[in-house]
Amino acid sequence: MATIFTKIVRGEIPSYKVAENEDYYAFLDIAPLTAGHTLVVPKHVEDDYIFHLDEKTYEGLWAFARKVALAVKAAVPCKRVGVAVLGMEVPHTHIHLVPLQQEGDLDFRKEKLQLPADEMARIAASILKEFEALS
Repeated sequence: MATIFTKIVRGEIPSYKVAENEDYYAFLDIAPLTAGHTLVVPKHVEDDYIFHLDEKTYEGLWAFARKVALAVKAAVPCKRVGVAVLGMEVPHTHIHLVPLQQEGDLDFRKEKLQLPADEMARIAASILKEFEALS
């Protein structure tokens, strides 16, 4: 059964795309911890546990996530980009990239932001521009 992330990758559900290649897709989280909170997913694997991925997919996902994180850092004012792999809420391997000003920004228990669509689109376009500049 296709996950919500599979439907996003296929274009069946709209997303704020920030990066894409043949094997991986990155998009803004619609309930972000901070502005620019990005999710990175493999396109062709729906396993929900990152350590079940074959070595090539696992290494490729992290290499892609690194490039996306560099783009996020360049596009969103922050001290660092934090990384989390939880995978409990959607059964599809994914990496969270969260722009941080302080460690507490990476607390998934805190209230999520509700950003207007135009701000989400602006952030996504800015990250995509930085990602493309890295290519």
